[in-house]
Amino acid sequence: MRAGVVGTGYLGRLHARVLTEIPDVTAVGFVEPNDAIASEIASTLNLRRFASVAALAKEIDCAVVATPTTTHFDVARELLASGCDVLVEKPITATADQARQLIALASEHGRVVQVGHVERYNPAITAVAELVGASRYVVAERLGVFVPRSLDVDVLLDLMIHDLNLVLSLLRQDVVDVRAVGVPVLTDKVDITNVRLELANGAVANLTASRVSQERVRKQRFFGSDFYISVDTKEQEVKGYRLVDDGGTREVRPLQVNVEKKEPLRAELEAFLACVRDRTRPIVAAEDGLAAVELALRVRDAIDEAVRNFKA
Repeated sequence: MRAGVVGTGYLGRLHARVLTEIPDVTAVGFVEPNDAIASEIASTLNLRRFASVAALAKEIDCAVVATPTTTHFDVARELLASGCDVLVEKPITATADQARQLIALASEHGRVVQVGHVERYNPAITAVAELVGASRYVVAERLGVFVPRSLDVDVLLDLMIHDLNLVLSLLRQDVVDVRAVGVPVLTDKVDITNVRLELANGAVANLTASRVSQERVRKQRFFGSDFYISVDTKEQEVKGYRLVDDGGTREVRPLQVNVEKKEPLRAELEAFLACVRDRTRPIVAAEDGLAAVELALRVRDAIDEAVRNFKA
């Protein structure tokens, strides 16, 4: 397969590097408007720079879109219309309507669209995915230090979108109520937020995301009626316990969960290339990306309502 990358900022250059390391795929080249960045990528990875998306599309079978969120729709649309399968970095698009249009276009052209919710491919998450579906309470912390990228969107579409996708995909329940607060700190958009989601079966998820913290944290905790599982996706570690009834004696025992550590981005790209080769549905398909964006927009509405109701 022949693959390309559109956008080689922080994430894009990681995608480009991994593609050059995967057997059975040829990293053809990339599109990057910044001359300095393009020169670095071309020299360090020995990749060809293309002048436009259209020029790249003629030479490849599939592509990674790692441009700013506000451009995802236009770039992915052009690639799909050219017959390319696409992995779009999260969030799939800036609006739900744009995501629906991409889904329709992919269906029309018979193309694969995968969304870069890389946490679904993190070995720690894949190790517990079949164990936490019956969770009654979920707590997630996603904290990061401030960096001057992804500032075209708020922290909901920048960071929290990962945990929104995890709640939807792992618990597989509709969200029936959303309560949230959010505050702009260093930008004119919400930089830190706390969200409470109530699901159709009565489960609750309490999520916190910040891009203005002093440390980087990626943790999720799942509580069920007879289990507790703690996941650290940054360290790819899982700790768990289960309540066991052994002949009338109830006791808590460690839950053994094996995690085979692997670079999540490589796992994500390998999964995408397998879907391209086998024409199968990705774990995080375009429809899943749309669901995460729709939920993020509901959270944004809840934050706006909380601001209106706040009394100083």
